[in-house]
Amino acid sequence: MDRTPVDQAVAHLRNGGVVAYPTDTLYGLAVDPRSAEAVRRLFAIKGREPGRAVPLIAADLQQAAAAGALSERAKRVADAFWPGPLSIVLSAAADLCAEVLAPDGSVAVRVPASAVARALAAQFGFAITATSANLSGEPGAISAAVVCEHLGGRIDMVLDGGDSPGGPPSTIIDLRGTAPRLVRAGAIAWDRVLRSIK
Repeated sequence: MDRTPVDQAVAHLRNGGVVAYPTDTLYGLAVDPRSAEAVRRLFAIKGREPGRAVPLIAADLQQAAAAGALSERAKRVADAFWPGPLSIVLSAAADLCAEVLAPDGSVAVRVPASAVARALAAQFGFAITATSANLSGEPGAISAAVVCEHLGGRIDMVLDGGDSPGGPPSTIIDLRGTAPRLVRAGAIAWDRVLRSIK
């Protein structure tokens, strides 16, 4: 039986590979966030300095909770905006490698509106990295063709899901403290997030 493109992408991820895939904003680069070797390879491909946290994409709320601790408040916000371009900063699960974490041991996770991205994470069985599919400092890619042009020989596979919509990046919020905090403004307005919490 022929393997689907998602099957092939999952096989690469399980072997430490790097796969480009469409999200609901731009194309992203997926590796297994539990593999320090795979994450270091990802940084080398992008020309990105280590030490910056890497956001994750999950297939659903349950998979997001396996990557980090979801509070009741975070679950309410997730119910309001997932699937969609809202990343929630969580205290990271112990099996995530240090290279994807922020200095405080946190990681940003979201469930995207892209069915291809969700299917890839679901079939892989764990959240995947979601850093943009570009060289560090360059514009993000909205199509498989652009990814191939800039990163083609460096990554293992491009999962072509058509053009991504582009536009602003995901909004990143941190709900771990007493007061909700906007980490990065993006596609979902901060006042909408605040209204969903009240």
